[in-house]
Amino acid sequence: QVQLVESGGGLVQAGGSLRLSCVTSLSIFRITPVGWYCQAPGKQRELVSTINGSGLTNYVDSVKGRFTISRDNAKNTVYLQMNSLKPEDTAAYYCKVYYGGGYWGQGTQVTVSS
Repeated sequence: QVQLVESGGGLVQAGGSLRLSCVTSLSIFRITPVGWYCQAPGKQRELVSTINGSGLTNYVDSVKGRFTISRDNAKNTVYLQMNSLKPEDTAAYYCKVYYGGGYWGQGTQVTVSS
């Protein structure tokens, strides 16, 4: 069973920053693509950013220039650095490893006040 644990969420004022972390138990993490998703209340879960095993990254337009995804394979960890946060970024954030059918973490809440 693959386990993922997210952390780093919290309450921050608009314009502030947070860094989310996702630690996985997946032994082949270093070659596995990972994604960060967000889910606001009453909305579907949406993709925010992805990073593959080579470090190639992708972002949705709404976070380009503000969020940065990165990975530390030695620590089996993926990060999401979130800068210039906006109230509309408020959501639960989840990481997903694209291995097998995909595995999710339990999520971490990000709340941005105006």
